Amino acid sequence: MQVETSSSKYGVKHYPDAIREWKKEGNYFCFYTTETILEVRVIADKIIRFRYAADGTFQRDFSYATSDTMEESPITFGIKEWEETFEIYTDALKVFIARDNLRITISDKDGKVINQDEMGFHWQHYLQKGGKIVYCSKLVQEGECFYGLGDKPTDLNLRGKRLENYGTDAYGYQKDTDPLYRNIPFYYGLHDGIGYGIFFDNTFRTIFDFGKEREDACSFWARGGEMNYYFIYGPELLEVASSYTKITGTPELPPLWALGYHQCRWSYFPDTRVKEIAATFRKRRIPCDVIYLDIDYMDGFRCFTWNKEYFPDPAGLIRDLAAEGFKVVVIIDPGIKVDPDYSIYQEGLRNNYFCKRADGALMEGDVWPGKCVFPDYTNPVVREWWSSLFKGLAETGVRGVWNDMNEPAVFEMGSFPEDVRHDYDGEEVSHRKAHNIYGHLMSKSTAAGMKKYLLPNRPFLITRSCYAGAQRWSSVWTGDNVSSWEHLWLASVQCQRLAVSGISFTGSDIGGFIGEPDGELYTRWIQLATFHPLMRTHSASNETGFNQEPWSFGPEYEKVVTRFISLRYQLLPYLYTTFWQYATNGMPMLRPLAFTAQQDPATHNCTHEFMFGDSLLVSHVGEKGMKEMQVYLPEGNWYYFWNDSLHTGKQALTVATPLEEMPIFVKAGAVLPRYPEMQYTHEKPVTEMLLHVYYGETTVRSMLYEDAGDHYGYRNGQYNIITFKQVSDAQQFHLKKKYYVNYETAYTHHRIVLHGLPFRPVAAIVDGVSIPLDRENFAADNTISFLADRGFEEIIIRRP
Repeated sequence: MQVETSSSKYGVKHYPDAIREWKKEGNYFCFYTTETILEVRVIADKIIRFRYAADGTFQRDFSYATSDTMEESPITFGIKEWEETFEIYTDALKVFIARDNLRITISDKDGKVINQDEMGFHWQHYLQKGGKIVYCSKLVQEGECFYGLGDKPTDLNLRGKRLENYGTDAYGYQKDTDPLYRNIPFYYGLHDGIGYGIFFDNTFRTIFDFGKEREDACSFWARGGEMNYYFIYGPELLEVASSYTKITGTPELPPLWALGYHQCRWSYFPDTRVKEIAATFRKRRIPCDVIYLDIDYMDGFRCFTWNKEYFPDPAGLIRDLAAEGFKVVVIIDPGIKVDPDYSIYQEGLRNNYFCKRADGALMEGDVWPGKCVFPDYTNPVVREWWSSLFKGLAETGVRGVWNDMNEPAVFEMGSFPEDVRHDYDGEEVSHRKAHNIYGHLMSKSTAAGMKKYLLPNRPFLITRSCYAGAQRWSSVWTGDNVSSWEHLWLASVQCQRLAVSGISFTGSDIGGFIGEPDGELYTRWIQLATFHPLMRTHSASNETGFNQEPWSFGPEYEKVVTRFISLRYQLLPYLYTTFWQYATNGMPMLRPLAFTAQQDPATHNCTHEFMFGDSLLVSHVGEKGMKEMQVYLPEGNWYYFWNDSLHTGKQALTVATPLEEMPIFVKAGAVLPRYPEMQYTHEKPVTEMLLHVYYGETTVRSMLYEDAGDHYGYRNGQYNIITFKQVSDAQQFHLKKKYYVNYETAYTHHRIVLHGLPFRPVAAIVDGVSIPLDRENFAADNTISFLADRGFEEIIIRRP
């Protein structure tokens, strides 16, 4: 029999009893109690999947999160039997399963405990709704910190928090508002310098308690479905992040223009206003690549239509904008207007594509067009149909799509009632199971359609709601935020948290969607967003008619804003390389200091600072009128970006914060590739790639990835990978370079800009050839600048 405890409002809790038998098949191990089955699956030496059948029968093994390309690659594994436990071992882990109650202890190969069940797996009947509530509780280790869980607007370290995943249209959310838009049931634990992750792949409403109810227990549970989770061992947190992203999928490379600056508001119309905005960017020489059209571009908010009064010639408008270097992104919501004269409504109705209530009536609710019905994206036939609807937009010239309101959000009702039915790829379930993946599958089918009809170009997609794994096809933003200093802080924390939750291509509505920022707040927000993978200003319509463009706050602020947007474009080679690392090996683009210096307890609660790629440490000014601030530098040597002053890490540093600056530091030894100034990506051929090299006396490796910046030639090897290794010491600067080259760039040489050299040289030796250095090579900022052929392999500069 199962062990039972006292009842609660949900009924009696059930616990597994003793193991009666077990079996092994390939990399699967199954343990059988009276009713419960535990399946342990060795995915890799550091990844173990645990799956429980509470009543002896597993549900369908199906996931919308995991990638089709996930490989099972255990090298060495086996099982040992002990008196009180079974031990499943790999080259990296030991998993101990208690014979009397299935409780699990996981250690490293030396026996150091990484993660340990408290009460472990248990369950109870969900008497109100049906099915089971499945639980798992773990012991909290001494000093343990917790991270991850997607877009939660709270402290980076989740210790002491209870949070849930149930996609919600949280308009004007504040700090600690929960739940929000996205549903990422993945978290990290860190204790004793050891990092691990747990991915709870369950689409029902899920709850996570990180020691709030009981200080010594961390627990997670779902109001339906199975207890099915992946344990991922590091011990480095960044290794956990990479492994998680490989489980749930890595993204394609975006078009380079999507990493430029985006301008959006609710709403730019008519077409003359859109052209005016575009022309003003070019006139004021503020770089910009993307302009968005919000719901007012549609005919009565009907998806896939154009308002003929506001946009009589959309294709012509988009051609004109393209000639000036702009791409157009349009919004598409899930609500389809109930209108017998609307062809998309007619087609969906005729083919039974829309969601229905339990009694067979259509799921109807009011959204922007009025009464709407909603496609069932969990039906693969509906997804295929939805994808086909983007043909017209793509042919009109639209290059990206913005999926909004897809939690799903419904006016007055909040969202769908739980009795709404879904196909769920043939399973037929209630909305309780499908809610958290509704927007996820909408964005997946949107991306598939845009990719199909934009070939050979790459599409761009941004979605408000999603589930784990959405990084495979979409970017996200942090939702309907507020023009406040607190929300500037939240933007930093949320984007860091999303990045380590698998979704690096993220940003916030610069300046805040709700309300009106002053010039200082907008400027400080632009500075932070310069170092977010998605850089988009977006604001709501309002009665005052205030516009939130970079020039809206007066010349003083416009000058600084332009400086930082221009810096963003100069850093595009570095940003694109960082995205390539993310797309290749799942490495987060934004890295909290706790993830890059986890052995240093001082980093575990840092929120303002983060690493942007391998080489840049970024903080942000988070208070009005702030003249100086403290920044914590992890171990190593760091150059202050604005003046090349050198600082030793593992300490807090007080930094002056005039309006025209924010704290940015470069790792000593790094090579930072940069473009010359430009107004938009591909404005003109890059004839000179700058390599800003920062002298350092420890070995540091840097990279530069290059391809065409659009289309899919990179998949056929049409790219360059250039690696740099600096091995300098007090007597000489020494930079080595290796490369794979299969893409022809427009530039034929590099301008080397050397920072921080501790002596004044007379020559640089490039591939054995001495290049004299004279006054023209020494800039006023004490950097050394000289040219080197693109194909150089070694530079040596010796102390005279």
